Amino acid sequence: MSDRGQREGVGDGASASREVARFEVRLWRCLDVDGNALAPLPAFAGDLDHLRRLYRAMVRVRTLDARAVALQRTGQLGTYASSLGQEAVGAALGDALSAADVLLPTYRETLALLLRGVAMREILLYWGGDERGMDFAADRGDFPHCIPIGTQVTHAVGVAAAFHYRREPRVAVCVVGDGGTSRGDFYEGINLAGAWSLPVVFLVVNNQWAISVPRARQSGAETLAQKALAAGFGGEQVDGNDVVMLRERLSLAVERARRGEGPHLIEALTYRLADHTTADDASRYRPGDEVEHHRQREPVLRLRRYLTRLGAWDEAQEAECLAHCAREVEAEVAAYLATPPAPATAMFDHLYEALPAALAGQRRELAEKGASAPGAGDHG
Repeated sequence: MSDRGQREGVGDGASASREVARFEVRLWRCLDVDGNALAPLPAFAGDLDHLRRLYRAMVRVRTLDARAVALQRTGQLGTYASSLGQEAVGAALGDALSAADVLLPTYRETLALLLRGVAMREILLYWGGDERGMDFAADRGDFPHCIPIGTQVTHAVGVAAAFHYRREPRVAVCVVGDGGTSRGDFYEGINLAGAWSLPVVFLVVNNQWAISVPRARQSGAETLAQKALAAGFGGEQVDGNDVVMLRERLSLAVERARRGEGPHLIEALTYRLADHTTADDASRYRPGDEVEHHRQREPVLRLRRYLTRLGAWDEAQEAECLAHCAREVEAEVAAYLATPPAPATAMFDHLYEALPAALAGQRRELAEKGASAPGAGDHG
């Protein structure tokens, strides 16, 4: 018998079986679908200006999303992923992290990136096919949009391992969709995070659909949060349309990780009201009554109802907010459309420290021809 087996009491004859572990997964919520407080709200929510800022941020990205979809439909933008219906995720995420932390997003964390200093025009450039849009001018630490599913999980573990090794009080926060939790990268990443007790928080955005595959067909697990338990750390569910509670639980998880208490996983329960991307038609696989059911539970409406009930928001403020967001978005769209395209030779840049001879020859040929590649200036 191994030493480990002896320590764990294997074969000691004490009993035929005994309970060796017990786990639970809790669901957190403080605002119901009508914006009523179910319990005392977290301390930060006592600052109504703070809540108004979160609300305006969600309206801001909703305005940008609508404009971006219109740009794509008119051939002025490439494929775009809207966050309609799950804006609370981006708002809570962008508000909970410190500047020193590192965010590893998917392709739908537009609002979190905006709150962390990324410009709208940079996001539009990226979706317009211009790689310069991923070279954030202000936010140099966060990772860019991640299109492959689940690969950012292992990246986040590497970032957190570096923080741990350097003894830096910083946290990596990785966002992954419900479909991403079925990937091998996810399991490998959370396993190592738990084994090494790394400062990383995993935010699983369960918007119920992995493109056209419903949550029920993705996993036999009762919750996605419980997948963390197998990796040796805690997991919980949060109402992902309750921006107040989600921001609170994210803040607590990040601060625990910062103190050296290891990783944590939060499953945010929300719903994607938009198509998966502008290349998708969700009406082909998703019943309309299901979408309408969730439309009444979306986060912007929920927070507005709460603020209105408190007398902290009214129709005049709503109109001003919408007008301000529209002006800002139009100014950023104009800047995006006015950006000259990158030259075709840009496709060779940032690949190698020194280009191989064959590629160097191709680059020279393009430069001599004075060709330019389709980019932000062409817009389709």
